[in-house]
Amino acid sequence: MKRFLILAPALALIAGMAAAGQYPARQIAITVPAAPGGASDMTTRIFTSQMEKILNVPFLVANRPGASCSIGMEYVKNRAPDGYNLCYIPVESVMIRSLGITDISSNDFAFFGRAMTIPAALTVRKEAPWNTFDEFVAHAKANPRAIRVGNSGTGSIWHIAAAAIETATGVSLTHVPFEGGAPAVAALMGANIDAVTVSPSEVQAGVDSGEFKVLAILGEKRSGVVPEVKTAAELGYDNIKVLGWGAFAAPRNTPPEIIAVLEKAAAQAINSDEVKKFFKERGFDHSYLDAAGMTAFAKEQLAFYDEMIPKLGIAQK
Repeated sequence: MKRFLILAPALALIAGMAAAGQYPARQIAITVPAAPGGASDMTTRIFTSQMEKILNVPFLVANRPGASCSIGMEYVKNRAPDGYNLCYIPVESVMIRSLGITDISSNDFAFFGRAMTIPAALTVRKEAPWNTFDEFVAHAKANPRAIRVGNSGTGSIWHIAAAAIETATGVSLTHVPFEGGAPAVAALMGANIDAVTVSPSEVQAGVDSGEFKVLAILGEKRSGVVPEVKTAAELGYDNIKVLGWGAFAAPRNTPPEIIAVLEKAAAQAINSDEVKKFFKERGFDHSYLDAAGMTAFAKEQLAFYDEMIPKLGIAQK
């Protein structure tokens, strides 16, 4: 009996390694915690189209939107950590805990790759009196709360983008929430607000027509949509980096052998010409990170929002 008890853990380990060696052997389900048709959904579908070719198994994409993406993430968090239930993880994963929506966070998942990023773009009308980010900041300092900045809703990533400008520069802006980025852009086009902090692709039409000018990109790197516009970091504001992003993960306790298989396949899929072309056409920035890089990035993001969001006083009670 003692001999059996001693051997049992070793046998379990061998069995687990054997199972990982056969992985994947059947269909893989992947949850998108957002509605069909958006950036999260489109990214997942182009990603899985490549993963099916690489791993030679079908992928079933299921949309489970709601509660700032927490419903879909909660669903995957509670699935068996066997590699057959995966999740698209958006930037909301590092925000919803601080917002008081749920206890779930990016810490509940094992990442195996980041696919893309979408930075915030500080955009104003062509006739605005500011042609540079520094001029915008100087005017905001001299005229507290005079500049009305539209966003995609209170507590959204684009609201946080404008708040990050305030925190980094000491200015006070007036935040104007809308039901999404498109209505905010329409309000800017109609001169009902003074600026927006939304994605570059959402203001591209206005930039192309000459109605808008982008003063700064608030992300890690310049946007492929407006590559001539410098980042806030390039302009000397290193602490203004707010961006949407999309990554892929499994439940936290998924065996590392399975994560390794997914990481290798994801690297090939995300860096494929098909995915890069898809992202470029839609204004997303191809921004691959491997498992370790994405895990470290998520921890940095979680710490950033855990500090930023309470200062805004927008958490649900």
